Amino acid sequence: MKENILLAVDLGTSFIKVGAYDETSACIALEMEPVKDYRPGPGIFIQKGDELVDSVVKCLCKVTDRLGDGRKAVAAIAFTGQMSGFMGVDKNWNDITTWSCSLDSRYMPYAKKQMEKLGEKFLCIGGTNFPQMAPKYEWFREEFPQESKKIEKYLMISGYVIGKLGDISVEDAVMDRSYIQWTGLADVNNDRWSEEICSAIELDTRYLPRIVNSNYICAHLNKEIAALTGLAEGIPLVSGAGDKAAGCLGSAVVDYGDTIFEASSYGEISCCVPEYRADQSEKRLDVIPSAVPGDFYTTHFVAGSGITLDWFIDQFAKEPGGSAKESFAIMEKKMEDIEPGCGGVMAIGLLGGSSMPLDGNLRGMFMGFDWSHGPEHFYKALLESFTYDFSLAFERMERLYPEYNIRDVKIIGGGAKSPIWTQMCADVQNKTYYALNREDVAMWGAAILAGNAVGLFGDLKETAKKYVRRQDQYTPDASKGKKYEKYMQLYKEYTKELHNVFEKLQNL
Repeated sequence: MKENILLAVDLGTSFIKVGAYDETSACIALEMEPVKDYRPGPGIFIQKGDELVDSVVKCLCKVTDRLGDGRKAVAAIAFTGQMSGFMGVDKNWNDITTWSCSLDSRYMPYAKKQMEKLGEKFLCIGGTNFPQMAPKYEWFREEFPQESKKIEKYLMISGYVIGKLGDISVEDAVMDRSYIQWTGLADVNNDRWSEEICSAIELDTRYLPRIVNSNYICAHLNKEIAALTGLAEGIPLVSGAGDKAAGCLGSAVVDYGDTIFEASSYGEISCCVPEYRADQSEKRLDVIPSAVPGDFYTTHFVAGSGITLDWFIDQFAKEPGGSAKESFAIMEKKMEDIEPGCGGVMAIGLLGGSSMPLDGNLRGMFMGFDWSHGPEHFYKALLESFTYDFSLAFERMERLYPEYNIRDVKIIGGGAKSPIWTQMCADVQNKTYYALNREDVAMWGAAILAGNAVGLFGDLKETAKKYVRRQDQYTPDASKGKKYEKYMQLYKEYTKELHNVFEKLQNL
């Protein structure tokens, strides 16, 4: 009997990735294809639908070329990738709006207006402090009234790509449940669109796609795409899940209380829970519906945390002729002997403002430095600032979900390669951290969903736990934790007090 192959398509902001997995979780082929973007002015970041699909098809072709005759064994294709954004299509799947991801900020005046009017509903019903589709819908309707009349459905990127690769009509368009929170339009606890929110912004829910589970077969590969890629017509196209939800599944963060820190471009901590409870007092937490039907992740992210670290290395610490990887390694070595508090240097690393709680006025700051400090002090101060931000979010999780005693945290992403940062997280939070035996967790999570949809894998949680192992344990140092606690409280005070200062600075 032939070995089945599962394809996972990762719809990233800069690249499309396609991975081919066998039933033992081994990735037997992996390819990437860049995605073109357009930045014609401040705050504008758009990608054209046809060009996105073209990149997907090219990437699929690269993988099928590697597979050779193995392409005949492809049993299903599932999708993961960007979890927030906005796209409107007409009845023929034509891209009317272009894909507006989270980096496109033209909608912000409408977001501010909606948050003033509907902020509590977005949080308590929609599960988010940071709605994307709701304000972008209003922005496009008001700024492009003629084009908006052509739109039949508003979609996320995965729903659009499935529609273009599949054999379904626009009326049958879908959105996986893991995406609905950042739309701002959903009743997340009940997996349905919120009539209350949609009515408030004058959006008829018939323009929204059907909400489905992450293991749902949405369509089948159409004849045209099959001919272009060499794949068989009719292969099931499985909804899959957003990169955060798929990554949690692929990391086996699937039992209640299981927790993960994704130390990547948008750093994020997530804890598996059975229901959504709104953080009304501090607004530090959102929710992501899980790829496992009925479950959720209470979550907190720092927008651009990893991007900020890259920026610092590139601007202030990159060795002449050296690579970014080499520069990070050098910085890691230089930080080894720096004690908590970085010799008096404190940072606020929120270069693009705070998303949770939402505060667009905040910006980056270093304070307390003198002539004795070098780049390594500033870099470690940035790491400390992000760690404090995540630690404050952990405190909120533990108050909202006291039944779960969070003691262990898995870490993935680029930050997992930094022993200093990982140990810092363990010390500040008084939790044991573990790196994992695999890095491709989002794509593997999508592959699990593909296999489950076509009957190759059984229970999602048990399948996930079977193929992930903990390694590289980091145990908290209580004495360092006490030192960090004082600095964390200062960080909390400063991020509140500096709001007005930064607001005045921006309005000069």
